[in-house]
Amino acid sequence: MTGKPNVHTVLKWFARHRSTILYTVLLAILLFLIRWLELRFIVLNYALEFYIGGVAILFTALGIWLALKLSRPKINTVVVEKEIYLHRSPEFTINEKELEKTGLSSRELEVLQLMAEGLSNQEIAAKLFVSLSTIKTHSSKVLEKMDVRRRTQAIDKAKKLNIIP
Repeated sequence: MTGKPNVHTVLKWFARHRSTILYTVLLAILLFLIRWLELRFIVLNYALEFYIGGVAILFTALGIWLALKLSRPKINTVVVEKEIYLHRSPEFTINEKELEKTGLSSRELEVLQLMAEGLSNQEIAAKLFVSLSTIKTHSSKVLEKMDVRRRTQAIDKAKKLNIIP
């Protein structure tokens, strides 16, 4: 008979090999206990290192999460390019009356015109062949005479008064 073994045959086999099975199960339990105790002693002996490693892993994960969260842009930047048409008269004439009211000298007017072109103090000094401190003095006098605080305000006011183009 090569079919399925019946219950009676299986019980006979267990009865015959009972001591071997019992011995094998006891060895497996003993091996499990030894490994469990060994792991427990390792954990107890190195408990501080396990805690430090756990905290290090926790803070590393927290740091990575925080860096990813903070590095994401919150606002999408949209760049809009738009053409601006400036209507300038072909011929510009200086309003002499307003120029006299401001009291600007010819050199200060020249410095103001170069400021309007967008040149820095150093670039103006190089173009006029004077020192940087001289340009700073002229710039401060221009701001004082135009009664403004910033270069952009001086340029805007001068354009409104038709002192510069």
